[in-house]
Order: sequence, then C-alpha cells, then structure tokens
Amino acid sequence: MEGMDILEEMGELTRRGQAFALATVVWRQPPSSSQPGARAVITADGELHGWIGGACAEPVVIREAQRVIAEGTARLLLLGTPDQFGGTVPDGMTVIPISCQSEGALEIYIEPVVPLPHLVVIGGSPMARTLASLARALGWRTDLVDGPDFVTDSADERSMVVVATQGHDDEDVLTRAVAAHPAYLGLVGSRRRGATVLGYLADRGVPQQELDRVKVPAGLDLGKTTHQEIAVAILAELVQLRASGALPGSGTGAGTRAGASAKPGRRKAADRPAEAVDPVCGMTVATASSRPLRHDGADYYFCCAGCRQAFEQDADAYTKKETRC
Repeated sequence: MEGMDILEEMGELTRRGQAFALATVVWRQPPSSSQPGARAVITADGELHGWIGGACAEPVVIREAQRVIAEGTARLLLLGTPDQFGGTVPDGMTVIPISCQSEGALEIYIEPVVPLPHLVVIGGSPMARTLASLARALGWRTDLVDGPDFVTDSADERSMVVVATQGHDDEDVLTRAVAAHPAYLGLVGSRRRGATVLGYLADRGVPQQELDRVKVPAGLDLGKTTHQEIAVAILAELVQLRASGALPGSGTGAGTRAGASAKPGRRKAADRPAEAVDPVCGMTVATASSRPLRHDGADYYFCCAGCRQAFEQDADAYTKKETRC
C-alpha cells in the first residue's frame, strides 16, 4: 500500500471517526530496506497499512505510533545504534537502538491524526440549524436530523448530542440518545421542562447515572438570549469542554467510554501491550507479537528470527551481559 492507497486509507479511517498515526521515513542510512518518503498508517489497535521498514523497524514503529495516538503528541524517531548518530542527535528526538543483522538506520516522523469532532443536532428549529451551521464552520463533522429520524446508531461514545426537539417527542428522542452513551448529551429547554422529561424517563427505568449525564439546559448560561445566541452558548460550552479534556472518548479512537475516569486520548497503562527487551539487540518488543523462548526458567522475547537464532546458539553470552536500552 502506497501513494493514493495510503491517502484512501486515511480518508476511510477519518470517515469512521477513528484515530490513527501517520509514519513517514524522512531519512535512511543503507542498507535499510526503506526509502525516504515511505509512509504507513497505524491504527490504535496496532494495525499497520503501508511500508515503513523491515522486521526490526516495523514493531518499533507500531509501538511508538500507539503511544503517539494515546498521548496526542508527534514524535521523531531515530532507529539504529547510538554511535551512528554521534553527538548530533537534537533534543526532543527519541533514539531507539536497532542492531538486527543490519547496519542501516532510519529517521521516522510519527504524527497523530485525531478524528474530527462529531456533533449530532436533533431538531428542525432555527436554533438547531444555526448550531449545525456554526459547528460546520469550525470544521466539525455535523449531522442535523429530525427527531423521528434519529436512532441510537446515529451517535457513539465519541459523539456530542444536542436534543433540540423542543417539546416534540423529547422523551422518546432523549431515550434513544441516552442509549448511545455519547461523550456529551444536552437537552435544549428550561430547567423545569428538563426536570419533567428526566423524571418521566426515570419512572420508565432509565438508570439515574445515565440521566445525571444529561445537561439541562444545554450550553453556557448567558441569561436571557435569542435562539441564535442559544446556539452560540451551546457551541461555546462544547468547545470549552473539549479544550479542558472533560469529554471522555471525544478526542480520539483510543478514548474511553463516557463516564470512565481516564481523560480522552489517554490509554490506561493496563491497556498498553506488555513489553520485554530483546537480549540480543536491546530492542523493546511487544510480548504479544513475539514467541517466547524459555531458558533457565525465564522467557525471552525477540524482535526477529535473526536475534532468536543468535540467542539459541549462545544463550549464556546474552543472559550474562547487561541489556542495552
């Protein structure tokens, strides 16, 4: 996969609202098999589409890409032995030793690609149309749907949903919206009207913890305003919540379900793959993608078959030396 195929894959992931990372080779030292300009797309689940290098480089890039996605910060990697770069490595670069039967080296830039915010506005009033228009002006992925046309699958845990049906089947629409578990759920209306709607849903068995997540009235409290200004107040609240990191699951595909304790875009340590150091070359490898070799009661993991073979031929030479990081 290269060229237009990479762009199409990026477009498809973006349409699905999935976070991913784009890795680009910006420099190589022969005999590395990659070339400057080579690209690959890596998903939060560790799927790699494209070509970024051979057996040594690929697992490192996947692991670092997952960290980039989780942290939301780009990273520049230098893959090779430290002495290949001497004292010229600039601050901020990450040097990862690779010495698997190759003296080649790679410099790879990995950048996160965060999905566009997804806003679902339910209703057909001038306020609803204004809100949708303002969100689109910000570049957000915005759906404006009538109440009867809204179904639970219209939103997910990364979506922000604003119910602006204004008395037209508010209860039924809000029931379907609650079931979607969106990152934000707001109801346009007075506090009194909101209390009535939420009380109705509580009487029909909707869990109180789900109802507590409904913001009524939606938007910042700007006092007495026009319908157009209500739209501005709602959008301002959404922007504020996103900027503060208070919307679980709305930032990236690696986010957590709404209501969880982790901040959006952050994966808990327990969710990250277990890692081990290759005793031959010093690389850090994901244990899930490497078949362990048992020696003297301990499991050892390897980045490639070459390192595994070298260990099998003289295991004591590697178990007695200090591992390199």
